[in-house]
Amino acid sequence: MINQTFWNGKKVFLTGHTGFKGSWLCLWLSSMGAEITGYSLEPSTSPSLFDLCNIKDLLKNNVIADIRDSAKLNLAMQQARPEIVIHMAAQPLVRESYKNPVETYEVNVMGTINLLEAVRNCQSVVSVINVTTDKCYENKEWHWGYRENEPLGGYDPYSSSKACSELVTSAYRNSFLNNQIGGRQIAVASARAGNVIGGGDWAADRLVPDSIRSILNDQKIIIRNPHSIRPWQHVLEPLSGYLLLAENLYQQGGKYASAWNFGPSDDDAKPVEWIVQEICRKWDGAGYEVDTSSHPHEAQYLKLDCSKAKAELKWHPRWNLEKAIDKIIEFTVAYKEGESLVDICGRQIEEYEQSI
Repeated sequence: MINQTFWNGKKVFLTGHTGFKGSWLCLWLSSMGAEITGYSLEPSTSPSLFDLCNIKDLLKNNVIADIRDSAKLNLAMQQARPEIVIHMAAQPLVRESYKNPVETYEVNVMGTINLLEAVRNCQSVVSVINVTTDKCYENKEWHWGYRENEPLGGYDPYSSSKACSELVTSAYRNSFLNNQIGGRQIAVASARAGNVIGGGDWAADRLVPDSIRSILNDQKIIIRNPHSIRPWQHVLEPLSGYLLLAENLYQQGGKYASAWNFGPSDDDAKPVEWIVQEICRKWDGAGYEVDTSSHPHEAQYLKLDCSKAKAELKWHPRWNLEKAIDKIIEFTVAYKEGESLVDICGRQIEEYEQSI
């Protein structure tokens, strides 16, 4: 269970705070009284959850800068003096990584190195989470979930870069951050989540945002890989795992300094077409068709085994996939009708907390 009292007054340094997941995490941390410094580029989409919810107003510091700029990153962290660091800044898209592989590696690998170097130089930091992805595993297209000790890999530059980020995290943990540094230890973990969905995601080349865009524009939804199976989960599911992990890292250090999976129940690993059919069922008049043209390779089957998080962190997924889609529809209706999205997000966070 997330301890709201723990987070009250905690100094948190969050990279990637202008993104979809980062914006939701800012909303949640702010509701618990955390003091947040965000470090990120400007929002990559318009509209964005960050702008629509005026998340800038919730932050102590809003640093707009590139994770590849090590000097700016070091300065921002020194000025913020955080206790907890959550690293979410990334190039997050498989298809984009085919177009811009060098940038993908620069952001996802060197960005991680820059972050961990800044952590080494900041005496206030107690715990760190590097958020990667379920795609960091060497995908063998098998029908059971990957565990944290499975081999890392990656067919495409994005997946490969995230596997590299995991290796960098492990090397820094073993070489620098789990040893005594000036009389202290820094507990470092990595977190691997499934396909995260929720209201407020406007990224391109992602199934649910593309579907919502098509619905709002009165267009048919176009899907590329209807039979690909993914571990879908509402954004609050992995964020609850990150918060719980960060708290345990802060309080118990090295015991939790390792890799962690945060994925949905096995029943919620569904094909792409199932997701779109469910969205169409819940939004009157929506329809879809399958794009049969050729596309870059993407994994066909991917699941996570979250036994470790369930046993050691007492973390469990709370909202099933149908509930997650309901919450996306609820958000989208509010957006379309001009309602307060801060209120909608706040109510969904509160409802999720009550489910815990």
